[in-house]
Amino acid sequence: MSITATELKNNLGKYLILAATEDIYITRNGKTIAKLTNPYQNRVDTAKSLFGILPEEVTKEEAKEERLGRQ
Repeated sequence: MSITATELKNNLGKYLILAATEDIYITRNGKTIAKLTNPYQNRVDTAKSLFGILPEEVTKEEAKEERLGRQ
């Protein structure tokens, strides 16, 4: 989403809430000058990408042993 600096100033609370779920680009005179973003978004995306990575029939212990190279 892209908004003007004036719009941000007039509705800061609204955009702080929206920044939790999407990046907000702030413009002045038609040029992007800043980005309002969730500081934890990369962590959330990484965690979401890991769900379902192991087959259901594999136990946590088996996955750990395989990762460590032990049989």
